[in-house]
Amino acid sequence: MTEPDWVDHVVWWQVYPLGFVGAYPADPPPPPGEHRLRRIVDWLDYAIELGASGLALGPVFASRTHGYDTTDHYRIDPRLGEDGDFDHLVAEARDRGLRILLDGVFNHVGTDFPRYRDAAAGGDSAWFRRRGGDFATFEGHGDLIALDHRSAEVVDYTVDVMSHWLGRGADGWRLDAAYAVPDSFWAGVLPRVRERHPQAWFVGEVIHGDYPARVRDSGFDSVTQYELWKAIWSSLNDGNFHELDWALTRHDEFLDTFVPMTFVGNHDVTRIASQLTDPTHVEHALVLLMTVGGTPSVYAGDEVAYRGVKEERFGGDDAVRPEFGSPFEGVGEHGHQVFRSHQHLIGLRRRNPWLHTARTTPLRVTNRGYVYTTRHGDDALVVALNIDDDAMPVSLAEFGLARAEVVAGSGAPPAQVVADTVVPAHGWLILAPR
Repeated sequence: MTEPDWVDHVVWWQVYPLGFVGAYPADPPPPPGEHRLRRIVDWLDYAIELGASGLALGPVFASRTHGYDTTDHYRIDPRLGEDGDFDHLVAEARDRGLRILLDGVFNHVGTDFPRYRDAAAGGDSAWFRRRGGDFATFEGHGDLIALDHRSAEVVDYTVDVMSHWLGRGADGWRLDAAYAVPDSFWAGVLPRVRERHPQAWFVGEVIHGDYPARVRDSGFDSVTQYELWKAIWSSLNDGNFHELDWALTRHDEFLDTFVPMTFVGNHDVTRIASQLTDPTHVEHALVLLMTVGGTPSVYAGDEVAYRGVKEERFGGDDAVRPEFGSPFEGVGEHGHQVFRSHQHLIGLRRRNPWLHTARTTPLRVTNRGYVYTTRHGDDALVVALNIDDDAMPVSLAEFGLARAEVVAGSGAPPAQVVADTVVPAHGWLILAPR
């Protein structure tokens, strides 16, 4: 594993800046003089109150629309502000002990990218892939022009961009659409960046496939754990914890090679509160996120049960990328309760950093009930999830344990040591063996 030591302790709070500050979609777009990137500073104390230790930013570089059609990797998007606004955000985050993760798009560029405009006008096109006589695009999107990753100049450019912003205070990079880029490209880029910034962390966006092979061949520290994301909400909706158990078996195998970036929501998917058919199961998803191995990320708004459905159409991401006003604005009692649950479980996670590389072992698996241990060395917790309409009795002797302390749970009694307990209907418990 190549990840730096600080990653053991990080819990990311992910923000999609263009949507968060109301810069996209917006008609007319805000001018640079509004310095909207600084609005995120107003939320840093909220992130600390939540328990986060890192701020994972979506695209902040100059683009035409949603940020993933970059036109200048060296310039802050004018709709967000300018370099000074980025420096201010980094400084304020540093003062609070928050790490910064940037979102880099190096698979493709927007049609206003200067080198592409020159190439389209008949100039040098060595930076771009061709398909037949046309410029190749990303997944058929005509405004996203694919870079040629065999080009030494593209390699040098990517190394320089990544190093530039790490030098300006970032701690790492999420590499967008990394699954569409040859591993050999990253293998040529990342060692050179690490030479200058050995404490930087690199996570590739990978949807499916052989995660360990991608990490090995590319040199990533981590990849996005979409398999586990899908298994969490799907098993809760279908009442099929066997699916989750299989995914956690795979997850443990990944942990032998690298520590995945785990999540139950991000800027590209339907929000977990909308994805789940029973809103009481949002806490079950969160319990899983915070008690299994991984580097967890919480998508801004999920911690107060924001809703939003992603649709496959133009503008289909807008509902999951809304503008944010002030903390807790429009949040009802359910949202406040979900926030408190996040605080408690993130606190549990940060008090037990061994969970970063913990492996899980199933103790009881039924369609609607799941009990597992999560363990690293001598440290362990027992987690019991119940999504049934009836309470679920738990006898620790069944699992070879004598007693355990109840440390968290839905409707859990004050901390006590028990030999037998009951998980309420649609409830959960976390116990520490004694």
